Amino acid sequence: MRDALLGIPVHETDWVVVGGSAKELLERGYRPVGKDFPVFLHPQTGEQYALARTERKTGPGYHGFAFDTSAEVSLEDDLARRDLTINAMARDSTGAIIDPWGGRDDLARRVLRHVSDAFREDPLRVLRVARFAARFAPLKFTVAPETQALMIAIVRSGELAALRPERVWQETDKALGEQAPDVYFRVLGGCGALAVLFPEIEALFGVPQPADWHPEIDTGVHTLMALALAAELSPDRAIRFAVLTHDLGKAGTPKELLPRHPGHEQRSADAIVELARRYPLPRQYRELAALVARFHGLAHRCRELRARTIYQLIEATDGLRRPQRFEQFLLACEADARGRKDLRDSHYPQAEWLRRAVALAREVQMSQALAELPGPDIAEALRSARIRAIREGLPAR
Repeated sequence: MRDALLGIPVHETDWVVVGGSAKELLERGYRPVGKDFPVFLHPQTGEQYALARTERKTGPGYHGFAFDTSAEVSLEDDLARRDLTINAMARDSTGAIIDPWGGRDDLARRVLRHVSDAFREDPLRVLRVARFAARFAPLKFTVAPETQALMIAIVRSGELAALRPERVWQETDKALGEQAPDVYFRVLGGCGALAVLFPEIEALFGVPQPADWHPEIDTGVHTLMALALAAELSPDRAIRFAVLTHDLGKAGTPKELLPRHPGHEQRSADAIVELARRYPLPRQYRELAALVARFHGLAHRCRELRARTIYQLIEATDGLRRPQRFEQFLLACEADARGRKDLRDSHYPQAEWLRRAVALAREVQMSQALAELPGPDIAEALRSARIRAIREGLPAR
């Protein structure tokens, strides 16, 4: 309903069943989904049909609810339990819009507003509001002040600690796929949730960097600028996550060394390992993020490096055997380089330089390597031939 009114293509339809029961749906061949909610899949279309329900808070966290799915629950009762007014609308079989909470008005105002004070009963809604803010940021949606106040109250209550790591990551991963993922983290920061859920990201704000390289100075500001640019460069959530976490180690720089950050690359990679202990990060996210954290500085300086060092970078990132991931690495490095004040529209020639180096190395055949450097160590012969090809094939510095 919401997307249709916004003129956004609707790819699926969810149905609310009023006056029915789980027994009736099962008898008609509907398939139950999960164990937590009375949701069923249509036997032919696969569309979701949920029994109209109300809920009552019985304990902390996302699962602390009791549900009433009796036939007496009306559609208006069901809509009243929704999180935001723009999600509390429906269309009946005649096409009439049912909007008891002013969702259409809030769509017109571009406001994300909670339906009722019951919003505070589910801490996951803090993350959901942040995710919808990221989704609709291009349409200039903002969070209503009263909803912002409720989100702050939820954070201060300590309820976020009751959320399962899987649920936090599920919402965060979805947010990384939205049009403006940086807004998700901005909204979480604005209500205090970022410090609770992702303290290593919150800790970046206020950490200075050298102005010559980072005109925006603040590490946290740079991180979200780079994330916003990564979202423009690619829809790949692994790339976006790598950009989000590439500078985590700067929060641990001793104050006497600021604004320089020697050794932050390895500290960032270590912080990603710690983050993966808390949340179920996909392996491809972890691996790419670690590579970007450790080697983005080398990528930025690649045109100043010797051929041997460039080849070591290619080896470390497995650029010959995993070209697709190497491209992900380059895009993340580009987002980092351009995600800075006044540099958004700049060019990143380092990417082409490294692509050329990989191509030169890949062109070297084993027979050529052995002819040029015969000996028992075939691997070293091939390595030396590839370094020579890079040295001779790249433009002189």
